[in-house]
Amino acid sequence: MYIGVLTVIFGWAVLYRNRGLAVYALLVAVCFYSFLVFFEEPILRKRFGADYEHYCREVPRWLFR
Repeated sequence: MYIGVLTVIFGWAVLYRNRGLAVYALLVAVCFYSFLVFFEEPILRKRFGADYEHYCREVPRWLFR
């Protein structure tokens, strides 16, 4: 979902040739990353423990390996 939202915003930036939208997309990306690392992942680690650790080793956070 995060990748989809960022793709749409970057697409708008390219379509409209708008640097402001590109900067906005970068800020949104930083917010998404911060939310994942500092909020969502710690909760999942606490809730699922070793199973989540195994999942993190096997599945990339954003894109393909």
